[in-house]
Amino acid sequence: MSGSIRNIAVGLLIREGRVLAEEYRETERHPHFLRAIGGGIDFGERAEDAVRREFLEELGVTLTEVRLLAVTENLFALAGKAGHEVVHVFAVRSPELEETAFDARMPILDNTTTAGWFPLSDLGMPFNPDGIVAIAAELADDPASLADPLH
Repeated sequence: MSGSIRNIAVGLLIREGRVLAEEYRETERHPHFLRAIGGGIDFGERAEDAVRREFLEELGVTLTEVRLLAVTENLFALAGKAGHEVVHVFAVRSPELEETAFDARMPILDNTTTAGWFPLSDLGMPFNPDGIVAIAAELADDPASLADPLH
């Protein structure tokens, strides 16, 4: 088997049992799904810096707090191709995003998708990367954990 492993950094912003996520509509290549906001880590870039950069590039916002929650692996198939990612998952804060209405749709600035708030208790579609729902649910159950580096 050949291919490469992609390192990515994603941020979880949780508010009142909802998670901010990028929404991908169904196409011929893939089903309808959600994805945590973030993207690739550049060579020589720290994962925390990458998640900060990705939120700025994708939503035009600055993150005020960032804390590593987990590092996971995501093995998947998309459009018939196998993928493998090492995922750095961060809890993040952004006053700009936290003031956004739950029914708002925010354009992703470097893509044709949008982001919005989705209730964790009723996602109704896959949420990528794999395992992110459990991490988000744990953060939603204990939002103060962002301030506790030993949590």
